[in-house]
Amino acid sequence: MSVDNCTAVTEFIILGLTDDPRLRVILFVIFLGVYAVTLVGNLSIIILIRNSSQLHTPMYVFLSHLAFVDLGYSSSVTPLMLINFLVEQTPILLGDCVAQFYFVVIFGTTECFILAVMAYDRYVAICSPLLYSTNMSPKICTLLFIASYLGGFLNAWSFTGCLLNLSFCGSNEINHFFCDYSPLLKLSYSHNHLAEILPAASSGSIILITALIILISYVYILFSVLKISSTKGRSKAFSTCTSHLTAVTLFYGTVTFIYVIPKSSYSTDENKVVSVFYMVIIPMLNPLIYSLRNNEVKGALRKFLSRKQHF
Repeated sequence: MSVDNCTAVTEFIILGLTDDPRLRVILFVIFLGVYAVTLVGNLSIIILIRNSSQLHTPMYVFLSHLAFVDLGYSSSVTPLMLINFLVEQTPILLGDCVAQFYFVVIFGTTECFILAVMAYDRYVAICSPLLYSTNMSPKICTLLFIASYLGGFLNAWSFTGCLLNLSFCGSNEINHFFCDYSPLLKLSYSHNHLAEILPAASSGSIILITALIILISYVYILFSVLKISSTKGRSKAFSTCTSHLTAVTLFYGTVTFIYVIPKSSYSTDENKVVSVFYMVIIPMLNPLIYSLRNNEVKGALRKFLSRKQHF
């Protein structure tokens, strides 16, 4: 069909994870539970850190921002996915589709930066403890937050700017559970090399830079910890990093699968499964990872709950 005889697309259809009616019901119940745990877990982390004076340190302030980003990340895609399980077709306007993807990129990119900032925080705390209060002063922490969110906004604009310059005509079915960039690019009839290169270069650079910051930070941390003579001291130093390392491994492992491994080596269904894991499951796991493995968080939670009981 020629472009001249083609009606411009103003609405897309989200195909979702599956078209099996029975499986849809099962997945709806599972992901509704996952989303409920995500909301409760991340909101609890934010409220606990805000209301516990012993957690007013850079490490936990960064953690509260990570919880906020995870909350936004999951909320950008999960409600639409849940609706898709209940109805035959999930229509979404072009503008709403672009807006959804815009927020997905903002929160996803900001999470990369915050994980890198948290690694730098642990590096300063373990490798230069005497300079910690200077190097991680409130002013520097604020600048790090601003830079993280600004990086998210800029990367999101690189994607949405390219999307807004594309024209859509003909097929309007997105074979995914949200408005992802690659399916939208495939549906566009206006061939634009910049739309393929710029977002990939921007995201690839951010993933590479933040991953390098995390890697270099932990190499220095490892050498510093190995210099500690006592086993107890080494164990205590490592314990402050294990939760963050677990979160980093989960997040970057799945993001690497999506954005680094050639797309020809995996199917669309595999892409969907991995996307569900890092956009829906990881935001649920992060609060559990940081709370269950952290004695300070558990201690602050007990104090917070005991104060509430006295009122």
